[in-house]
Amino acid sequence: MTDIVVVSNRGPVSFRLEGGRPVPSAAGGGLAGTLRPLLAGSGTTWVAAMLGEGDRAAAAEGLMETDGIRVVPVDVEPAAYQMAYDVIANGTLWFAHHHLFDLARRPRFDWHWHEAWAGFRRYNREFANAVIEGAPEGATVLVQDYHLSLLGSMLADARPDLSTVHFLHTPFAEPDMLGVLPASASGELLGGLAGFGACGFHTEAWASCFRRAFEDPALAEAAGGTHAPRTFVAPLGPAPGALAASARDGATRAALKRLEEAVGGRRIVARVDRIELSKNLLRGFQAFEELLETRPRWRGEVVFVAFVYPSRESLAEYTGYRSEVEHAIERINERFGTAEWTPILYDPADDYPRSLAALVSYDVLLVNPVRDGMNMVAKEGALVNERDGVVVLSRRAGAWDELSGSALGVNPFDITGTAEALEVALLMRPEERRARAEGLSAAVRARTATDWLDDQLAAARR
Repeated sequence: MTDIVVVSNRGPVSFRLEGGRPVPSAAGGGLAGTLRPLLAGSGTTWVAAMLGEGDRAAAAEGLMETDGIRVVPVDVEPAAYQMAYDVIANGTLWFAHHHLFDLARRPRFDWHWHEAWAGFRRYNREFANAVIEGAPEGATVLVQDYHLSLLGSMLADARPDLSTVHFLHTPFAEPDMLGVLPASASGELLGGLAGFGACGFHTEAWASCFRRAFEDPALAEAAGGTHAPRTFVAPLGPAPGALAASARDGATRAALKRLEEAVGGRRIVARVDRIELSKNLLRGFQAFEELLETRPRWRGEVVFVAFVYPSRESLAEYTGYRSEVEHAIERINERFGTAEWTPILYDPADDYPRSLAALVSYDVLLVNPVRDGMNMVAKEGALVNERDGVVVLSRRAGAWDELSGSALGVNPFDITGTAEALEVALLMRPEERRARAEGLSAAVRARTATDWLDDQLAAARR
């Protein structure tokens, strides 16, 4: 696989400084954690941004290699990186693709924003230059995620010998939502994506949104009449063996014992997520509150285990959302809690063994995003759970396509409907719980991360 080039914002390894020397650690983020073991020992080239002084020091010492993967670092000027990553990628495109704009107030496309879009262009250009200079002749280039949407046209113009694939891990915006962007930006975005040989998505729903953007008259005009590239659907699956091993290891079993002691033998509704607007945590807690209010039988009988950790706190919308979530938890616990029972067990620490313990032990797993490209928590929970747990899943999660036969579906905006689904799950007969759990596990095992990577390589070959 020495002719394969992976391109992403985060690479397979990052470095921190200890005593002035760079010390390696596995990079954060689900994408790097998924791809790294698949590519270990392959000789693949991975182009990624340098994210701090540790990475810069490691690059200067020639240390940017891990597990047989050659890492090509991209040193984006910090101001341009901040504009590209925080203002455009996280603050604009994420909101567009997940339909999160509060249109009465946001977005606001002023001169600061247009300056940030120029920074986004520079960020993409730096990555393009690294690929143009470093990719072998005729290489296959797998570009990951929405941060690098402009690369397609840049690479097509300079290196037509390359086979390029872009995989989007988020949903894709409906044409009306994409049309909120200034025409210059939406046109450049679609034009950049049109330059790829193929674009991949987790579900046909997101691929359809993408194709319809090119058919929308206003968006097509802004993009100069360019046509959509080939699309393909490749749902991402977990690595069952590695996940099972993590669920059995000592740290997870110790965390499980502590969790069981804290819950005190009660039923568990679990939530494992980032505190992120698209994940819809607030309505999940409101649904649990309605369950306790309208169905008193569950008071003292069930604990909502919420292991959710902060995300993107450089954005005001996220710090405000975290405050709302925490206030809701406090209010519900004060309203219904007793000396013997705390309704919501909340911890914002990012603790993987503890989160995995919650997935092992849930009776009900609540996954209710307003819009989600895939959602691996629903799949991982189905694989490791040991209690025939029921998954209550938003129909707007990409995972719904694969898990709809065995999960309980909810409209993520319907608090009463979600409360009803929680009770249905809690009251479900053991034989039905077992059948649904087995169905979920079988559906998840039908697709692995290796299948997902193979689909991208096959799309490049076509």
